[in-house]
Amino acid sequence: MTFGRGLRALSIASAVLITGAFALVFFYAPNDADQGFVQKIFYVHVPMAIVALCGFVAGGIYGIRHLRSGDRADDLRSYVAIHISLVLAVGVLITGSLWARAAWGQWWVWDEPTLVSFLIVFLLYACYQPLRFSIEDPARQARYASVFAIVAGAFVPLNFMAVRMAESLVHPRVLGTTGGAMPGDMRITFLLALAGMACLFVTLWKYELASKSATIQLRSLKRRLAGDDALAPLQRSSAPQRL
Repeated sequence: MTFGRGLRALSIASAVLITGAFALVFFYAPNDADQGFVQKIFYVHVPMAIVALCGFVAGGIYGIRHLRSGDRADDLRSYVAIHISLVLAVGVLITGSLWARAAWGQWWVWDEPTLVSFLIVFLLYACYQPLRFSIEDPARQARYASVFAIVAGAFVPLNFMAVRMAESLVHPRVLGTTGGAMPGDMRITFLLALAGMACLFVTLWKYELASKSATIQLRSLKRRLAGDDALAPLQRSSAPQRL
């Protein structure tokens, strides 16, 4: 399994896109007419949420590939995608709470479908790793984890559509049927921030894949060496002795 290709280019692209996005956030995008400067957290919160949800879906897609092919590399891809998405989801909940406190005067609004639905998705995927590592057999572990990733991944778009159809919605609709109500300078900043967050996700995904692949290969090599060391005394004892 080779996952390290293109990491340098991805890292540079991520740094350039994120730096450019932050430059636009602070020096190009105007302050919101109602919320003022605090609204700029939107350029981190929303792209992070979109990328996290897409990462969860990607984990389900790789789960399907693993069940069809039995390739452990696809199981590893699914696991890492879900792992990084969980980290981003924590960031989404934190930035969302900060934004809610500044905009609405409270840390959380329980009757707001977008907030609650994302929390449900996060809690669902928080069960992924405990379920996965409660199974000792590697083949069964990968198979059960893939089934979980597929079912949970299918829930994400269904949950999103249910929220979009909700009547009571305090949370702003950024990606509406008309593309949202953002002016041009805000839209450009948002799209660059989204591209930077997506590129960062792919970069971290490939870095973790390369790291875990190297760890797996190292463990395999250690087991092989340990097996050779255990066989060596037997081979010496069975060899003909010269007087």
